[in-house]
Amino acid sequence: MKITISGHHVKITDAIQQAIESKFAKVAKHFPDLMRIDSVITVEPNTQKLEVTTQYEGQQISVRAAGKELYAAIAQAAKKLEAALKHRKGQLSKKLHQKYLVEQSDAFQAS
Repeated sequence: MKITISGHHVKITDAIQQAIESKFAKVAKHFPDLMRIDSVITVEPNTQKLEVTTQYEGQQISVRAAGKELYAAIAQAAKKLEAALKHRKGQLSKKLHQKYLVEQSDAFQAS
């Protein structure tokens, strides 16, 4: 899985990169179909924001987390992403379990 990290008003240090990769590697273990995760870190006064976007089963999934500390926002975003992916996986499996009714036409009932 490829993780791209970009920053807005922040320099991406090795510690930040390592924290993001370790948190999202756990998510990738549960969802091996993930090929790519894009993350954008934004620093504003008194707020650190992280937006994570990925494609899963043909659907774009995006989550956002914010906090005073960046590492807390990273952990929160990882939890939110895993919850969103589980929700999407549940929707897909629900569609697999739908039962279809076969209607009989009048031609078959006359026989």
